[in-house]
Amino acid sequence: MPGFPLPNCALGVATAATQIEGGDLDTNWHRWAASGGISDGSTPARAADHWNRVDQDVALLADLGVRHYRLGLEWARLEPEPGVFDPEAFAHYRDELALLREAGITPLVTLHHFSLPGWHVDTGGWLGADAVAVFLRFVGEVVRRLGDLASEWITINEPNVYATQGYLYGVWPPGERSYRRTVAVLQVLVEAHLRAYLLIHRLQPHATVGLAHHLRVFTPAQARNPADRASTLASRYLFQDAVLAATSTGRSAGPLRVPRDLRPGRYADVHGINYYSRSTIRGFDHGVADGVEVNDLGWEVYPAGLVEVATQVYRRFPAPLWITENGTCDNDDRFRARYVYEHLARIAASPLPIERYYHWCFTDNWEWAEGEAARFGLVHLDFDTQERQVKESGLFYADVIAHAGVTEEAHRRWVAGRHYPRNGAPR
Repeated sequence: MPGFPLPNCALGVATAATQIEGGDLDTNWHRWAASGGISDGSTPARAADHWNRVDQDVALLADLGVRHYRLGLEWARLEPEPGVFDPEAFAHYRDELALLREAGITPLVTLHHFSLPGWHVDTGGWLGADAVAVFLRFVGEVVRRLGDLASEWITINEPNVYATQGYLYGVWPPGERSYRRTVAVLQVLVEAHLRAYLLIHRLQPHATVGLAHHLRVFTPAQARNPADRASTLASRYLFQDAVLAATSTGRSAGPLRVPRDLRPGRYADVHGINYYSRSTIRGFDHGVADGVEVNDLGWEVYPAGLVEVATQVYRRFPAPLWITENGTCDNDDRFRARYVYEHLARIAASPLPIERYYHWCFTDNWEWAEGEAARFGLVHLDFDTQERQVKESGLFYADVIAHAGVTEEAHRRWVAGRHYPRNGAPR
């Protein structure tokens, strides 16, 4: 079905502070870049210079018809020293939130998106003795100072990705390789979410609070191979199922333990789902099957997986579903419109209560360890000049927003005839 309506799912875009704001700050990521940890040698110091271009970017969001915008707050700006909060940084974010609301755009605010202040790193980061209390101090200050302008919150973005990339594989800061410390970080992040959920609701009873989970489809390389099947189940549980269960219910889910003073209950008003791809499991290796369609980072393009993971979440822990990230690395904008189309088509055909879809991302940005080389944006960014230019995929997305669905004409113009690369084939 080339065209379809999408009346019950509001469309938006997502960003993260460290990836777009720019600025020479002291964060774990600025330090990691300075140590040579970024593949293209870039740093987050320029990114999209959003901190100085908020007016321009909000106007561009409005021009695209966006009505829901997920943004992050840079903790190092708001709390540059332990317990010392910067009134000018808070005023800047207040101005941004006010601009969004004046433009008819509802903000969804992420409180922690991979970035830590340098002083926090120096005291152990999430493994420091008072890490949860430090985070709650920050959360409380933010909600008290910004709560009149925002009532939708993501406590933590992708705790499983943060923990595994930084503490298991060592490719993100702090660059460790320890299963024990990976579990320890995850356990702290679970507790931080649970306590932040309760704190936000004490300060703002009408708030909508969730966590943005990175969820993947895991499939065995050989369906009849017992080792592949067992490894697939174990990988899925350890990477995402245990975190989802503990953060949604306040109950321990081995190996993650919830502190005894936290009562079991509901700890997610909505489930945030970040979905990108599928992993093929062969023994202990996570990879991509030969011949499948992939993006420019080699990730498999598997649209059916979005509803597959959403179904798994909803069956276990019924609550409204927000796709808080979905997008693809397509450096030349050859197939992004098709990618968006195919994922939205799955949502349109699903009976699940998927209320929101936030495309990752708004403009090309600084893509963590990939630096400036991986482009996910609906808007092209010239990093040298900071010029923004809406891509063809951005025009397609604006058209979908305007029509609350995909028209036959939009499909013909932006989707038909677009092709993905294939894994193992020349590009």
